[in-house]
Amino acid sequence: MSPEGRPVIRILFDGGSWGNPGPGYGSYHVRFPDGHGETVRLDFGRRMTNNEAEYHTLLAALEDLAGRLRREGREPAEFTLEIRGDSALVISQLTGVWKARDPRMRALRDRVREWLETFGGYHLERVPRGVVLRHLGH
Repeated sequence: MSPEGRPVIRILFDGGSWGNPGPGYGSYHVRFPDGHGETVRLDFGRRMTNNEAEYHTLLAALEDLAGRLRREGREPAEFTLEIRGDSALVISQLTGVWKARDPRMRALRDRVREWLETFGGYHLERVPRGVVLRHLGH
């Protein structure tokens, strides 16, 4: 439970591209309050930078999670998210530590922030690359 008494859903995400830019891919793992977890692999099918792939992976995780909760008759606002990733750029831009000067990054940051606001609360944490490799394999 979060300090506010909401159940916590944990997300670990990573994205990248073959070349930079190149074909984008990503993965995320969601752990639900009951301990059930699920890993999703993504192939974006288009050319993007590593940072764009990171943002698109997190967006996919948030969109999928919100849709799943609503199909189960729950609202995202009933849950707190703990989001972890190794991307200094994504975590720092979302928390406001770094500015998003590039228009593409700013648009992606703003879309993620909009999705985050649909949940009851959230916490973002940058984790070492080894944590991501151990859990997601890339």
